[in-house]
Amino acid sequence: MDNEQLVKELNQLISENQNPDTMDIDLLSTLDIVTKINHQDEQVAQAISLVLPQIAQVVDNIVSCFKNGGRLVYIGAGTSGRLGILDAVECIPTFGIDEGLIIAIMAGGDSAMFKAKEGVEDDKAQGIAAVKEVQLCKKDILIGIAASGRTPYVIGALEFAKSIGCITVALSSNPNAQIAEVAEHAILPVVGPEPLTGSTRMKSGTAQKMVLNILSTASMIRMGKSYKNLMVDLKATNKKLYARGTRMIMQVTGVSQSEAETALEQSKLQVKVAILMLLANVNVEQAQSMLVNSDGFLRAALQ
Repeated sequence: MDNEQLVKELNQLISENQNPDTMDIDLLSTLDIVTKINHQDEQVAQAISLVLPQIAQVVDNIVSCFKNGGRLVYIGAGTSGRLGILDAVECIPTFGIDEGLIIAIMAGGDSAMFKAKEGVEDDKAQGIAAVKEVQLCKKDILIGIAASGRTPYVIGALEFAKSIGCITVALSSNPNAQIAEVAEHAILPVVGPEPLTGSTRMKSGTAQKMVLNILSTASMIRMGKSYKNLMVDLKATNKKLYARGTRMIMQVTGVSQSEAETALEQSKLQVKVAILMLLANVNVEQAQSMLVNSDGFLRAALQ
């Protein structure tokens, strides 16, 4: 695509338009600048509220993939890729999932997380190669993230994924996103023009972060990774998480801190197992068996 075509294409994207509410932002005081940016951010949650049915449908598809032995795979370039990595990495300690259940691919590879490699996003072939490298299969679900909705790297990956029968999802801030034409499902929260024209790390990035949080968290809840609103499958891999796990056991069971710590140690740092041991008055092996029989849902095991 030559520059003239690209300019025409960008002219059609809401995320690339000038924001009429911030035309004077370079003339304002510091407080007025940050206030105006904050007012723009307030539009993000409202935009997401309008696409909740689509988000819920994708969550159901993610859960179905997990239950059938598939993975959740994110792919993006630049800020979009970094946000995918952030969500995937944080799910491991938060929900105690196995490494590899949720993965993220970023244009330019791991080093692009810290140093921009913007040119890579223009290559569809590299997007295809990237999903092939992680052995994407029809059991998986691929979510392509692109604020503009036109990133060739992401389009290539989605096209390949669709060709092998993989569930595909487009996440963009533009209603006419090209990736939405390729993907089976589309989540398109329209947040409007950015406070600084084209700086899609702002409202578009915030929207992506919020949607990814919802997708992964809701999916984990539907997989039995919570009890009430407690993340009882967290991995107590550091002092803070160990303390959080201890506190959760105390909150749910009403035991003392020393009793909670003893149960946590006996359960090999499995908070959910420790809670079940205390509430059902069973040993580690019995608690683990009860959870297997309840598909990992603590409420069901207790009943």
